[in-house]
This record gives sequence, C-alpha cells and structure tokens, in this order.
Amino acid sequence: MRAEVETVLIEGLPVRLYAMAPAGRVPDDPAPIVVFVHGIGMSHRSFARSQRALAETHSTISVDLPGFGWLRAAGRRLSIEELGDLVVRAVRSRGHDDLVLIGQSMGAQVVVEAARRHPDAVRSIVLVGPVVVAERRSLALQAFDLARDGFVERVRMNAVLVTDYLRSMRQYTRELRPMLHYRTEDTIAEVTQPVLVVRGAQDPIARHDWAERLASAAPIGAFVELAGPHHVQERQPAAFARLVADFERTQPVEGPR
Repeated sequence: MRAEVETVLIEGLPVRLYAMAPAGRVPDDPAPIVVFVHGIGMSHRSFARSQRALAETHSTISVDLPGFGWLRAAGRRLSIEELGDLVVRAVRSRGHDDLVLIGQSMGAQVVVEAARRHPDAVRSIVLVGPVVVAERRSLALQAFDLARDGFVERVRMNAVLVTDYLRSMRQYTRELRPMLHYRTEDTIAEVTQPVLVVRGAQDPIARHDWAERLASAAPIGAFVELAGPHHVQERQPAAFARLVADFERTQPVEGPR
C-alpha cells in the first residue's frame, strides 16, 4: 500500500489530502476514487481504520478541511456549500474527476452539497451518521447527544475526538451555525446520484427514523445499519469497507453524468 500527504490551496484556503491506494494501482486507473470527509471538529483521523481497509482495493483520499487537523483556521465562517466546493475542487486539482464521496456527521452535509453542486464529478455518496436530526436542531440537544455517544465509543475514538476538538476549536465554533441550520432532509432530494445512508445501531446522534427518512428522500437512496456508535466506520472498518465496495460496484460504469 502506498500513501502520500499533500496540502493544496483553494482560493487561499488550505485543504490537506491524505492519499492511500493499493501498491499495484497505476496512476491512470479508470476506477473512481473514494474521498472521505470528516465531521465538525474532527480530522482525517476519524477515518484512519476505514481508509486503510478500503485502500486495500481502492484509491482513496481523506481530507482535512480548513481549520481542522492542525490546518490554519479560515478566519471566517465557511458555509456547507463552500465546504462542498472546497472538497471537490481540492481533489480535482490532483486530476481526479470520478468521485465516490463518504461524509461522516457534518461531513455528510458537505458531501450532499458537493454532489448537488458538482454532478459532473461526483458518482455517488455515502452518508455515515448524517446530521442534523430535524427535530433536534439545537446546540443543547446536539451537545447532549454527543455526550451520550461518548459512552458507547471506544477509548481510541474518544481520544481522537477530544484531541481533534481541542486543536480545531476556533473553526469548530464558527461552523456550528452552518451545521445546525443546514437542512439535509431538503437538499438530499436534489441529489441525482445514488446515495447510501449508513448508521450505527447505537448512534444517539443520527437516529434510526431520521437516517431512514434521508434515504427515502433521496431519488436513489438506500439505508444500512451496522452495529456500533456514531463513528461506526471506525468500529467496523472491514464491514464498512465491504459495504462501500459493494455499493460502488453496483453503480453505472460510465461514472458521473
């Protein structure tokens, strides 16, 4: 397996790309590239195990958004629409135009927006623990649900969460309002690409009925539950990788429209 790290600037905003692919994969392989987008306060580390599992068979990139993962803060609030554009533009700047986007928590909002705004580049999307449940659109309720999730996450994931939050606090506080106000349940209906919604069965943040509702709202949607918490992709990296690989295999071979 080969790995590379690179930081690109998109209109002055830094985006770090952690690329990982099978050792034998040639650079011009026509297969789509799998892109991971972290949630609010987090970094590429929230996908470390699942990226390694998928990189056994796929070319992958995990991103750090501006202000997260030790990148300098943007200096202002970034909308979900801007973040979706940043992800696509950063990955396309490296020559990739056929993308399977995976977003976790707030990252799910980002990939929904990326797919909606860039149907020419995005083949399909996977939403892991998507937010924000429409009936719980408040900071207090989200903080309560996050605290509950801490009791079912394992020690490693809680350590990643706490340390990532501490080093991204400036941008984290700026992105709370865009995350809380973004209506995933509405914008997902405008996504023409296939959508897979994945939820951990013990996730108190992205609740069952909500995740199921999002999958139903997508024109081409499917819903799967795996045993685990909000970061189910890290609790079950092998099972998650197989799920994504099976989902990607069922998509049209011609790629994005």
